[in-house]
Amino acid sequence: MKTFAIIVAGGSGSRMKSKTPKQFMEVAGKPILMHTLRKFLNLDPAPQVVLVLPSHEFKKWYELCDKHDFYELVQLVPGGASRFESVKNGLNAIRATEGLVAVHDGVRPFVAKEIIQNSYQTAAQSGAAVACVVPKDSVRQVDEIIRNQALNRDSIRLVQTPQTFEIGLMRAAFDTPARPEFTDCAAVLEAAGHAISLIEGSYDNIKITTPDDLVWAEILAAKTTTVQNPSL
Repeated sequence: MKTFAIIVAGGSGSRMKSKTPKQFMEVAGKPILMHTLRKFLNLDPAPQVVLVLPSHEFKKWYELCDKHDFYELVQLVPGGASRFESVKNGLNAIRATEGLVAVHDGVRPFVAKEIIQNSYQTAAQSGAAVACVVPKDSVRQVDEIIRNQALNRDSIRLVQTPQTFEIGLMRAAFDTPARPEFTDCAAVLEAAGHAISLIEGSYDNIKITTPDDLVWAEILAAKTTTVQNPSL
């Protein structure tokens, strides 16, 4: 089946305490977003990639592409007022009626090739595949009046991206108004009545949102370079 990838990159950088949008901040000498896009563009075969950015950041993106000689075939689409609307805009930019669509955070640059491939393979079988990991820490649930209780962390999953879907199911699920509970694509598909298949993610597949994440990202980038070039 033909494959597509929607890379959503609408972060403002507020939690990073920076005026630079987090997707444009550099790790290992290049913008985070470029590392993320490469993970999909380097697949064989590579999916058709749709990059969703706020329209006012298009000019900056083109400048960064010139600076870093990044001239890959990526379709640029303006984002919406919410993640739901941004994904929907990316989906509407895909003209195909059949295929598999992976939705991935632009600031998750360390997703493994094997996870992406597994997401496509699982979605081809079940229609919806979502990467996740088991929490490392104990988990407690807090209610409105601050009562709390322990939960069994073995029955909890921390959701990541990619989240990959059969395109027909995805179009039907997104043909609805946005809701507050639509915090990710899995919630949209589930609300439309579709079961979600979970696949194993990775603790290295971090979402870079804070200064601490940026420090850890540099460590991961150095580790990846060492693995790829053992003589370094």
